[in-house]
Amino acid sequence: MDSHAHPLECIIPPYMAKHIAESDQATTAQREKAQRYLSLSEQIRAQRRILTEVESLVTARLVEQKERVVYDAENSSNLPGKPVRREGDPATGDEAVDEAYDGSGNTYDYFDQVHSRNSIDGKGMVLESTVHYQVGYDNAFWNGQQMVYGDGDEDLPPEERLFNRFTISLGVIGHELMHGVTQNEANLVYFFQPGALNESMSDVFGSLVRQWVQKQSVQEADWLIGEGLFTENVNGAALRSLKAPGTAYDDPVVGKDPQPAHMNDYKNVPYDNGGVHINSGIPNHAFYRASMEIGGNAWEKMGQIWYITLRDKLESLHQFVDAARLTYQTAGELYGVGSLEQQAVRIGWNAVGLSVSGKGCLSSLLGDR
Repeated sequence: MDSHAHPLECIIPPYMAKHIAESDQATTAQREKAQRYLSLSEQIRAQRRILTEVESLVTARLVEQKERVVYDAENSSNLPGKPVRREGDPATGDEAVDEAYDGSGNTYDYFDQVHSRNSIDGKGMVLESTVHYQVGYDNAFWNGQQMVYGDGDEDLPPEERLFNRFTISLGVIGHELMHGVTQNEANLVYFFQPGALNESMSDVFGSLVRQWVQKQSVQEADWLIGEGLFTENVNGAALRSLKAPGTAYDDPVVGKDPQPAHMNDYKNVPYDNGGVHINSGIPNHAFYRASMEIGGNAWEKMGQIWYITLRDKLESLHQFVDAARLTYQTAGELYGVGSLEQQAVRIGWNAVGLSVSGKGCLSSLLGDR
């Protein structure tokens, strides 16, 4: 249960690293690196546990306006590292530093301007990011207090690299910072359906941050999470697709995207905390379908419905059917019972096999195992 209580909320799911470590198509260096990553994950989770246990003893530094600090771990595991760029400082020329600074600022601005939220915790939390974590670390994660980014496969020869630096994707930055929002609101526990909802919220709002920054309509957006992370050596566009779960990548080394888009294909698995990165494809696709019903900009209506539901109604053990029922309820409160927006929410959830009445094909909390 330790991994449930103190989750490591990474963008790269553990099953992908496991596939690389066991793939006959991977090089020796790629397999060894994936194996090291899997063992390091337990050490990082232990650090997450320590941070959680002392959380009540630490007063977060709060400000009235946007404030960012980017640190450089200098290829060590020391957090937060050396401060290298603070709010208002000019660009450093270090791509990872400047991308982390800009991406956290974009995410802050999205929540401030779209949802009137004061930073990640709603109380003016300083946004802290650490880059150049370890040597060639293939992930990004929220540790409960800050963002941490690896440099990808810079330590491997170009022909063996699978991942670019993890600050390269605005969707990844938005996704991981959204874990902080969820932590401070519904605090959805990180296993089975509540954990998949947790991951889905990060995917949804990671996508919305990117759409908002790029001023894209629902038709213009690609609905991908982790765009740009894979190198040209990988047959894949991104880590996940809200538009078409299960199609984001299909590669002999990193594996095939396992996400389902419908409850009929829900996966009860004994790994990935019960499939939190896998089954999140179902609520992801519900949001996409609901947004397409409305058209326009997804953050203006569906984003509001999902955000207010997370902020005011979702609770830590809620499941998919609860999210369907509560988003439908919120849509009625915001836009009127029977409104186009409320019907779009119903259509979205119905498309993935869930009913907004609170009934339907629902797996139990612990899965049918």
